[in-house]
Amino acid sequence: MTSQENRRITDLGTLKAIAHPLRMRLYRNLFVARTATASQLAEQVDEAVSLVSYHLRKLAEHGLIEEAGTQSADGRERWWQPSSYGVSIHDEDVRDSPELAAASDAVGRTIDEQRSELHRRFLDERLTWPDAWRSASISSEWLPRLTAAELAALGAELEAVLRKYDQAARAAEAAGDTEGRENVAVHLHGFPYRP
Repeated sequence: MTSQENRRITDLGTLKAIAHPLRMRLYRNLFVARTATASQLAEQVDEAVSLVSYHLRKLAEHGLIEEAGTQSADGRERWWQPSSYGVSIHDEDVRDSPELAAASDAVGRTIDEQRSELHRRFLDERLTWPDAWRSASISSEWLPRLTAAELAALGAELEAVLRKYDQAARAAEAAGDTEGRENVAVHLHGFPYRP
């Protein structure tokens, strides 16, 4: 990973590239794996290697992923990695363009659908997880009355907490501490609504 910061997406081409459901799945799986080949990712998403390779190249064209150093002995397989810690889309970058706003909405819907599917899968498989993991899982909803500034501050604080835990886990894994670690999805939404 080249950058420890989120990649801020502001252009239509990149928004359209990441809005594609298969590309989003590949990006997410690559982020979790940290490095992978098209063959490894194709197995995870149950698609043909040629199709996965095509979509990986599209993600690379938009700077969302990049080639990683060769990790196999023969050096024939191409390894990929995310080019940044993650991606972000800011309303102020898309609000004045109907095309950008529509593409941003498409990204949001793709992400929401995949997050919901991931959570449904956990609920379906919940009883297969050990007691400690079932007890540790989180599902809550809060309905505070906030100002826009308070919601923005809350989001920044939550992101800082999650980044702290993620960076500590990455450092522990790099030091060889992998015992008992699992991939964990934390989905947070904060938005205004009217009953």
